[in-house]
Amino acid sequence: MTTLDLTPATGPAAAPAQAAPAAPTLAIGPHTVQPPVVLAPMAGITNAPFRTLCREFSGGKGLFVSEMITTRALVERNDKTMQLIHFDETEKPRSIQLYGVDPVTVGKAVRMIVDEDRADHIDLNFGCPVPKVTRKGGGSALPYKRNLLRAILREAVGNAGDLPVTMKMRKGIDDDHLTYLDAGRIAVEEGVTAIALHGRTTAQHYGGTADWEAIARLKEHVPEIPVLGNGDIWCAEDALRMVRETGCDGVVVGRGCLGRPWLFGDLVAAFEGRTDELARPTLREVAAVMVRHATLLGEWIGDESRGVIDFRKHVAWYLKGFSVGSEMRKKLAVTSSLAELDAHLSELDLDQSWPDGADGPRGRTSGNNRVVLPDGWLKDPYDCAGVSEEAELDTSGG
Repeated sequence: MTTLDLTPATGPAAAPAQAAPAAPTLAIGPHTVQPPVVLAPMAGITNAPFRTLCREFSGGKGLFVSEMITTRALVERNDKTMQLIHFDETEKPRSIQLYGVDPVTVGKAVRMIVDEDRADHIDLNFGCPVPKVTRKGGGSALPYKRNLLRAILREAVGNAGDLPVTMKMRKGIDDDHLTYLDAGRIAVEEGVTAIALHGRTTAQHYGGTADWEAIARLKEHVPEIPVLGNGDIWCAEDALRMVRETGCDGVVVGRGCLGRPWLFGDLVAAFEGRTDELARPTLREVAAVMVRHATLLGEWIGDESRGVIDFRKHVAWYLKGFSVGSEMRKKLAVTSSLAELDAHLSELDLDQSWPDGADGPRGRTSGNNRVVLPDGWLKDPYDCAGVSEEAELDTSGG
């Protein structure tokens, strides 16, 4: 297992945390997730190597979902897609997130997963805010079309057999077109096992502050099934606070774990009442995790150089808050071998302690974006016309 020296937090980050709430027992069908912590699907991020790191730091506790899989590509057995749905034998339960806009194709994809025993849990993505998806009626635009949402959920649940089906969504398209309460009720009626709500609209993308009150309202609206909260969980205390303030049954962590796979160890400790056992790694320890992450990527891809190149996007997240000069950052941004990566990292002041304020926002933070929708999309929330299969692009988010 990857380990870090766990030392009590110091400085501003060490303010006494409130007592941890009794951790909810999260049931996803037959699977008990304790503590109730879920790794959010993120395209190009939550592949098998990253899931391995997060799982190791958590001691195997939690639920770790694959990056988004497009149903059309899965049904067509696209080579890249087939690699993405491969799970290590230690991954239990195996969780796949699917994205689709056509009920029939979604149903076929779910049936394929069941017949070939490729997963133990299926999540459906209705949270992607990317314009090239929403302009085709997909992603977070889709729940506005209530009947289409119902048809997709019905096909998914109907073909899933004993596999639990969950969904992840946003509040709605914008503040004038909120859909999450209607979508939640439809999900309950169609047999969805649990719902994760990102407390932002499509228009917000990843800007502003997540609306945790919406998570609380959804929990009150659909008490029959678990509701998980997502949005602005940057440290373990944020997760505890979300549960306290919203009454949600669990948390979904996305951008907060970018360059911080040990956050899942913090989350386990916090939910188990050990709020003084938070990871505060030195730069030396962070560098060791970086090399391991790049190594795992190379082994997974089958090419060391390609693995290191794929790892480059993680570098800034891992190094956030540490004193690293611009020239070194440029060098790290063009590394193409493990030896080169290790050599560059060894030139840093590796004795640097964990920097204050390093637990803040990471990843995309854009907001106030104009939402791009198909012509006439908002005229009728029940008409299913206008959704193109071109919406099934290899893009994720949520």
